[in-house]
Amino acid sequence: MSKIGVRREVLREERRAPLAPEHMARLHGAGVDVTVQRSTQRIFDDSEFERAGAQLADTLEACPLIIGLKEVPADRLFENKVHAFFSHTIKGQPKNMPMLLHLMERGCTLIDYEKITDDAGRRLVFFGLYAGIAGMIDTLWALGRRLEHEGVNSPLSKLRSGHEYATIEEATADIERVGAELWKTALPERFTPLVIGVTGNGNAAQGALRVLARLGARSLHPSTIGQLPGGPGVYQVNFRTRDLVEPRLGLPDLSDFDQDEYFRRPGRYRGVFERFLPYLNVLVNCIYWDDRYPRLVTLEGLRALFDDPRPPRLTVIGDISCDVRGAIEATVRSTTPDSPVYVYDIETGAAPSGVEGRGPVILAVYNLPSEFPREASVAFGDALLPFIEPMASADYSTTFEKLALPDPLRRAVIVYRGELTPAFAYLEEHL
Repeated sequence: MSKIGVRREVLREERRAPLAPEHMARLHGAGVDVTVQRSTQRIFDDSEFERAGAQLADTLEACPLIIGLKEVPADRLFENKVHAFFSHTIKGQPKNMPMLLHLMERGCTLIDYEKITDDAGRRLVFFGLYAGIAGMIDTLWALGRRLEHEGVNSPLSKLRSGHEYATIEEATADIERVGAELWKTALPERFTPLVIGVTGNGNAAQGALRVLARLGARSLHPSTIGQLPGGPGVYQVNFRTRDLVEPRLGLPDLSDFDQDEYFRRPGRYRGVFERFLPYLNVLVNCIYWDDRYPRLVTLEGLRALFDDPRPPRLTVIGDISCDVRGAIEATVRSTTPDSPVYVYDIETGAAPSGVEGRGPVILAVYNLPSEFPREASVAFGDALLPFIEPMASADYSTTFEKLALPDPLRRAVIVYRGELTPAFAYLEEHL
């Protein structure tokens, strides 16, 4: 039998697990023996894992492969072990460089779920769908709270934030009822009709659009956003990459826009998304971003929007991607499910919690899938399960060149036996 350990998470709000009790029997049948570290905050009781055939332990020091979810504190990294989790290091994030250095100093191997991809670069193990679902629910809730603050008792006031619902189905059933009312209820002029924009076409965007489908939102094409129908109702606009940028002066137009070319040479393009902001009540951002790419929403663009003495349509920005000072420059800090929103003050740059202030309400929850921990854990474990046996049975005593892992897993090895692998050698400068 190969042996793996499932680590307990240390973040206070993190109740998810990389595997659920229902995965234990399948792993045992594949020759994998599972030890689960005891936890009082995990969504699954320890007894659920025990009944499913896992062993319970207070420490995983005896397990050669340890799987978890979020970053591991440096003092909990065991020497010469293989660790699999979301390390949040591939952009050279300063916060996690000490942890990466500690992994290397202890001779560890790091497999990062974010980099388990197919030949086309598509992620195979992810929580993105659940981030999109939870983020869209929270964004609609935030809009309801902001309207209440403005003295408007709308159907959206009936919604709760995501973590207050027991299941996704309970939440989306509420959203369906609210959506039916929104098609009959007259909101203030700048919210009639209600227009919600979603950027991206990945898993997070698909989760957000799934919630909007339950809301009864009808689709608008970006090219027709200036021709809004009258009367109450809810409309969604899905913005793809070609809607966000245009070539810089002297380059060909985008009549035959090549997304792969844009990702290879983003410096040849400039952001133009802000031209859509005057038409949106809500923006939900689901795109991947790093500093090679133009921003979606700049502080300058927001100031121009709010310069008019009349309040703009744009009221809430749900930043599901949650890159601090990234695609949404007004995302100046991340938040938690129990205090999920703040207002970016256009005049002062302050970001007080809540929905009061002159500026957009920003939802920037760092850990959105944790709002539906049971469902998210089961789905994540279903995706991870095919990779557990090859991870557990691999011989990590050999060289990286001879390491027998399937290609998707090889692409995810950031550190091997204390050394950065060739694909991630660029992280040396961040260390």
